[in-house]
Amino acid sequence: MDIIDGLFSNSGTAGEPSLYMIALAMLTATVLSLIITKVYQITFTGERYSQAFVHTIIMMSVIVSVVMNVISGNSGVAFGLFAIFSLIRFRSAVTNAKDIAYIFFGLCVGMTSGLYHFDLAILLTLFASFLFYLLYKFQYGKGKDTQILKVTVPENLNHENLLDDILGTYTASYKMRQVETTNLGTMILYTYAIRSKNATKDKELLDRIREKNANLKVTLTYLEAEE
Repeated sequence: MDIIDGLFSNSGTAGEPSLYMIALAMLTATVLSLIITKVYQITFTGERYSQAFVHTIIMMSVIVSVVMNVISGNSGVAFGLFAIFSLIRFRSAVTNAKDIAYIFFGLCVGMTSGLYHFDLAILLTLFASFLFYLLYKFQYGKGKDTQILKVTVPENLNHENLLDDILGTYTASYKMRQVETTNLGTMILYTYAIRSKNATKDKELLDRIREKNANLKVTLTYLEAEE
């Protein structure tokens, strides 16, 4: 009975952390990482987030909290573990900058929990989560996405600068990507990569183009944005 009490006492032997403190660090990392992943789900703006990625943030946070107990005060073990971790590669590359930030967020919470700075871990989680939510809520830094504009023009109305005035008025930038003939050469299909101005309405842009191309087909496609 004394052995069990010793394992879960507040102080470990020879300055080592007790199982109670390690379990508390793991529990703290778990609860805080759940908050992090909930904020991630709320602020996600893509079509669908990965459940595996959400689980990964939680697992990494908990694992790192234990790792910090192992390497605390032992530089030799720390270098050895980080050398092993350097060999680990993600099966799928994480290309979204926001996802990388959330991974680092979870790691930092796990590290601070593993070093028993529970107040700092909680403060970091609450402040960073609130900040991420505000950035999402007010869409800070959001601009118009790149779009692909395809315009069909009758061959008899075709000239090189037909749409330059319209695109110059309604877009922040535009670049012609492709010109091809269609319908047995009676039509010309122009393909542009454009970035609309913030005040531009898609319907208004299409209406102005239809006035120029004899009301033929106009297609505006949004490229998949990096969220």
